[in-house]
Amino acid sequence: MTPPTSAPKFRPYTRHTISTAPQWRQLDPALREATLVMARVLPFRTNAYVLDELIDWQRVPDDPIYRLCFGHPDMLPEPDYHRLRKLVLQQRDEAAIEQEVHRLRLAMNPHPGGQMTHNVPSLDGEPVPGIQHKYRETVLFFPSAGQSCHAYCSFCFRWPQFVGMQALKFSAPDTTQLVTYLRRHPEVSDVLITGGDPLVMGAAALARCIEPLLIPELSHVQNIRIGTKALAWWPHRFVSDPDADELLRLFERVAACGRHLALMVHLSHPAELRPAIAQQAMARLRATGATLRLQAPLVRHVNEAPEDWVELWSTGVRLGAIPYYLFIERDTGASDYFSLPLARAHAIFQAAYRSVSGLARTVRGPSMSTFAGKVLIDGIATLAGEPVFALQFLQARNADWVRRPFYARFDAAATWFDQLKPAFGEPRFFFEAEGRSSTAARIVPLRAEPREAARLTPGPH
Repeated sequence: MTPPTSAPKFRPYTRHTISTAPQWRQLDPALREATLVMARVLPFRTNAYVLDELIDWQRVPDDPIYRLCFGHPDMLPEPDYHRLRKLVLQQRDEAAIEQEVHRLRLAMNPHPGGQMTHNVPSLDGEPVPGIQHKYRETVLFFPSAGQSCHAYCSFCFRWPQFVGMQALKFSAPDTTQLVTYLRRHPEVSDVLITGGDPLVMGAAALARCIEPLLIPELSHVQNIRIGTKALAWWPHRFVSDPDADELLRLFERVAACGRHLALMVHLSHPAELRPAIAQQAMARLRATGATLRLQAPLVRHVNEAPEDWVELWSTGVRLGAIPYYLFIERDTGASDYFSLPLARAHAIFQAAYRSVSGLARTVRGPSMSTFAGKVLIDGIATLAGEPVFALQFLQARNADWVRRPFYARFDAAATWFDQLKPAFGEPRFFFEAEGRSSTAARIVPLRAEPREAARLTPGPH
């Protein structure tokens, strides 16, 4: 398991250094310009592996991995883009740029779904930094050292983590409060270590996050999950990085302690699994006893062809990974640029799903991570003469809502849940009505929250 002596070194590029990449000179000036302008609003980071191995530069700007990493003018409304372009490229007034960027970011619905207002738990009456607890069984943990990535996805719904907006950042310096919180919550069976990408951390730093969870007092924590895109953006992390073997031994220790380690692998396109190094990394990860689960959102310009999902899921299964979720791109950041109508998303999913074997049909989707929970589009049907979306919760703030079917009026233009209306003349969805009960009020706290959360916040009894 000794890494090769000629192991490649990780070489990142940011907006300050991308001009030194060999491929930069190949780009049309308008594309270079768009990259530099959009990088002032949304995080931009890529690396030499992505540029050399994943992007087909003959297809740029329509190559899916290019779209996944590089900015485009259409990510902003045209007047906003041209105003920012003028500030960045002509006036070069940093104070004015910062003011305009701040305005644009606040208009992008940072941290949707009640992440800051409803998901942060308390210890002794004080909010716990770097932790979210939305669903009964699962706690999310954001270690401060893991709040970056080997490369940034341009659609990332956690973009506020990376742009220096400290008031909007989830970050925990260590696991002290996490362990205390878990001791008091024996209902928690799963801890998801997330970011950013925890696998930007060195093996020793990651061990300081994982090993405190393995103590006997936390035996109710059976599953440790790690959310990562390292397998796509830097598979050398598991093969030839200086501490790659140490990292894999850490994963082996989790299994040896009788716990389940699940790597929640974000793979957006089959191109990310084609390189031999990525497949080698998967084999090494599986040998540790960890399971790999594939998930990603459906993103316009990136993976809207059903055959892309067929190849991704089929290749994943062949390499020993489990297709897990196909998400709807969340309503944040440049969502207007990346989103697809829900009806089309369902058609893409259905076309891909029916084209794979049963081993790949473990995947669930299309799923929306909404304020109330994970809403699955189960189908499109006509009931009582009305076209409807058939929906259900896969997870919910109130566990009693899970797997209860409900229906929304069919809307060919809708791209997110809060654009849907209840079917059959109902004034509200069942969980909105239940949100007015005292039971639901304990699950959906009475706090101000924009967009869809405002519809669920309990009203007067």
